[in-house]
Amino acid sequence: MSAQVFFQPSEGWVGDVIPFEHDGELFLFYLHELRNDPKPGTAWSLVTTRDLVAFEDRGVAIAAGGEDDSDFNAYTGSVVIDDDGVARLFYTGHNPRHMGPDGETPLQLVMQAKSDDGLRTWRKLPHLTFGAPERYEAGDWRDPFVFRVDRKGPWRMVLAARHEDGPHRRRGVLAQLTSTDLERWTPVEPFWDPRRYVTHECPDIFQWGEYWYLVYSEFSETFTTRYRISDSADGPWRVPADDTVDGRAFYASKSVERDGRRFFAGWIASKEGSRDDGPYQWAGTMSMLEATQRPDGSLAFHLPSEIIASFDESVSLTFRDASTGEAVELPSAFNVPDGYAAVVSTEPVPSQGRVSVRVVIEESTTECGVLLRSSGDGDESYILRLEPRRGRVVLDRWPREITGPMQWQMSGDVPFAIELERACQLEPGEHTIDIIIDDSLLVAVVDNNVTLSGRIYDRATGHLGVFVGEGAATFLDVQVSTRTVATHIPETSSLTITTR
Repeated sequence: MSAQVFFQPSEGWVGDVIPFEHDGELFLFYLHELRNDPKPGTAWSLVTTRDLVAFEDRGVAIAAGGEDDSDFNAYTGSVVIDDDGVARLFYTGHNPRHMGPDGETPLQLVMQAKSDDGLRTWRKLPHLTFGAPERYEAGDWRDPFVFRVDRKGPWRMVLAARHEDGPHRRRGVLAQLTSTDLERWTPVEPFWDPRRYVTHECPDIFQWGEYWYLVYSEFSETFTTRYRISDSADGPWRVPADDTVDGRAFYASKSVERDGRRFFAGWIASKEGSRDDGPYQWAGTMSMLEATQRPDGSLAFHLPSEIIASFDESVSLTFRDASTGEAVELPSAFNVPDGYAAVVSTEPVPSQGRVSVRVVIEESTTECGVLLRSSGDGDESYILRLEPRRGRVVLDRWPREITGPMQWQMSGDVPFAIELERACQLEPGEHTIDIIIDDSLLVAVVDNNVTLSGRIYDRATGHLGVFVGEGAATFLDVQVSTRTVATHIPETSSLTITTR
């Protein structure tokens, strides 16, 4: 058994997640990344859960092909149940040895498998493989998402693709095909063609009440998952005020519905060298968020209540003023119109736990928030900082890596890790902060509405604090809790894959 909050296999990392609901159980297929040398092919593996807390690792679902096969890498796709109750799995086949017409870019192909036993075993159907038609680049033809608007209409397949012409960074398009039998597919006009990005990975389309949603991961300099809203599956698509699911560290998120609830499953990227200054890597640890729908159709994101409720053992903490060392009782009010004040726990906090904060922010406050894994005086820590004047929440840290002898020579040379910010409305009044820490993983939620995920490697231990800068705030409550529940059932069996 393992106490991990967020699923990661015993060997390797979680890449793109393909979630599917079947008989009340969530089947979380994922691209299994093994960072071995030489690089092996990528397979689909599977983990299942009924309660979002305990996970059962079911091993390989779709094996990587051999060195000469088109699916040496089995990349992202989708799962549907056809009219005969047969499960069909669509995925991307990629082999770095198979080049497209340009002789430089490997082909990407749509491939298919099917299951007759409730998604337990799969049979590959290589004869149904097809590549990009004319007008599209053969090396970008991936992540097939299959759906239909109603049971009487045709099946529709949407793919991350690129036009053959146009400005190189703006050729991204969601190509579209239709089918009546899920085997023969006819290209039709693009599903979405903004001519804005390199491409739009991992597309996901669903209806929720009166609105339709398009979710995609933006392959650009920002690398984030975004969504659009429409009154129809055919658009036009509207941009909500905050169109992101999370920040840079949470990527390739796709959604699944169960019992009227909508969950988004993605991965929190690891960093090279397991250090804060390391570059982001492809793949990481699985994470699931839940969406709620506002009246205007826009979405709010938070941690599922099942995960929050699993932290059921309270940790007792006492606090001291970070500057004077004097004991401080909560609730505690800070009024520093042109200064800074912080309190820090006397006791270190667990490496895994939940931090829950209630704070009343007064008008014109510049910043306030939470210190995580802090030094005893609050000077060195990870910082979840709420900035009401700028309408955002950011994840920061101090100290940063020193890059030279001068005070200003620190890594990044920016006010904070710029990719770890989210727009957040912070009007005067009471606000809540929920933070789950699981070793190097952090997921923060403000007002059960805005999420921000990230990695915290360099400081493995420390204290908990709260602070205010240039303003006034009252911390009504600060709680820390842990849990004893086992959340990962080790791999019990691999699924069976056959070909014909």
